[in-house]
Amino acid sequence: MSKPDNSKWLGLTVISLACVLYSMDLTVLNLAIPAISADLQPSSAQLLWIVDIYGFMVAGALITMGTLGDRIGRRKLLMIGATAFGVASVLAAFSNSAEMLIVTRALHGLAGATIAPSTLSLIRNMFDDPAERMKAIGIWISSFSIGAVMGPLVGGVLLEYFWWGSVFLINVPVMILLLVLAPRLLPEYKDETAGRLDISSAVLSLAAVLFVIYALKHTAENGFSLLSVMCLAMGLTLGTWFVRRQKNLSHPLIDLNLFKAPGFVAVLGTYLLSCLTMFGVYVYIAQYLQLVLGLSPLVAGAWTVPWALAFVVGTNVTPWLAARLGQARLVVLGLLGTAAGFAGLALLTVQPNMTLLVGATVVLALGLAPMFTLGTELIISSAPPERAGSASALAETGAEFGGAVGIAVFGSIGVAIYRARMNDLLQPEWPAEVLRAAQDTLGGAVASMVQLPVAEQATLLLAARSAFMEGMQLISIAGVVVMLLASVLAYRSLKHLHLTH
Repeated sequence: MSKPDNSKWLGLTVISLACVLYSMDLTVLNLAIPAISADLQPSSAQLLWIVDIYGFMVAGALITMGTLGDRIGRRKLLMIGATAFGVASVLAAFSNSAEMLIVTRALHGLAGATIAPSTLSLIRNMFDDPAERMKAIGIWISSFSIGAVMGPLVGGVLLEYFWWGSVFLINVPVMILLLVLAPRLLPEYKDETAGRLDISSAVLSLAAVLFVIYALKHTAENGFSLLSVMCLAMGLTLGTWFVRRQKNLSHPLIDLNLFKAPGFVAVLGTYLLSCLTMFGVYVYIAQYLQLVLGLSPLVAGAWTVPWALAFVVGTNVTPWLAARLGQARLVVLGLLGTAAGFAGLALLTVQPNMTLLVGATVVLALGLAPMFTLGTELIISSAPPERAGSASALAETGAEFGGAVGIAVFGSIGVAIYRARMNDLLQPEWPAEVLRAAQDTLGGAVASMVQLPVAEQATLLLAARSAFMEGMQLISIAGVVVMLLASVLAYRSLKHLHLTH
């Protein structure tokens, strides 16, 4: 069911459009939080759910949506998801309570979960030639970076002139365009031999992922607690039950034979480690720009543009470099370059050094690009075409898990260092509420310092920023170590594969 070349690349444009919007929606909400807080007056817990529920539902539903696309058709699932995404956007824009916004953001997440596996599995089927497919995957990955950059910038412009609901309504015309173009430019693919979707497996996978990611996020924000341990235990128990169920089904939600493909587990593991490190450290970069350097969210977002553009360039030159260096060698060199980028971040201090920041993040992005491009290609190519949706969902779920683990682990380490350092820097005579807030987070220190005399505000701010930077420096060094380990894993697993052409 091949398509003419022009049709394939036009279809890829439609796919990329959906991915840009999906990625934008992960970041655009952050700037609107102050306006939403003023209008809907959510509690602190409700505000966290408004921010987090989208990502939670995306992560939890990826496996189900990827397999569902294999059964009902990847294009059909993408169009259903686009319709639901548009409807949820309208409902979110006109939400009149925090509860309504939480529910609509959850619907957003379910709809968004159809996009990544549907689009990636369509690429698997549209591009039979491995070289073309690698270029297409590079463009697909680039679209997520473009969306991540556009989110804060577009959100900032919209909030300058319109009410907070406008950051959701921007989705609607794009989704309408996608619904018009998709039937004309995208072919349909599905597994004709697939059985019925096992609802019990779908519920188990959703619950397992939600429990684990919630536990990781709760640990990152509050440290280890009984709640986080219980949620993690529940998630792992349900996950084990899910895997055992797949072994006994004639039409499982995930084909466990995928893990037997040469290099599949090692590549998926390296992919996860890369996401773990990138997300874990990137959280600190965002805080560094806003809370240490004092930049506004919009200006801070602008300083991340070079990083995102470097990632776009890196993913698109990867096929050209791979043809000359060999895929395995390029992945290893890229991971070593990423380690060098993290080493640059470890040199940052409370004194602004934008040249070092931009240089380190650009090197980091250029180094990660080959792993994401080539790793994604290997993961989906190892699956038969009829199971491309399932393989795509595994890749995306690995990315989500890697990001959640990175934020939890690196976040917990950074918080522990910050609090330990602040114990030595805080002055006992300061008000108790200031001491509590300042010892908790850098954001708490910035918010609470107004209760101190002007002369002492500077003292608190410098102490908090210095403590934060010590944590960020150690986290960056940890990033170096993880990337070096990932490069060894990539070398040992990929050098035996014939990936040089």
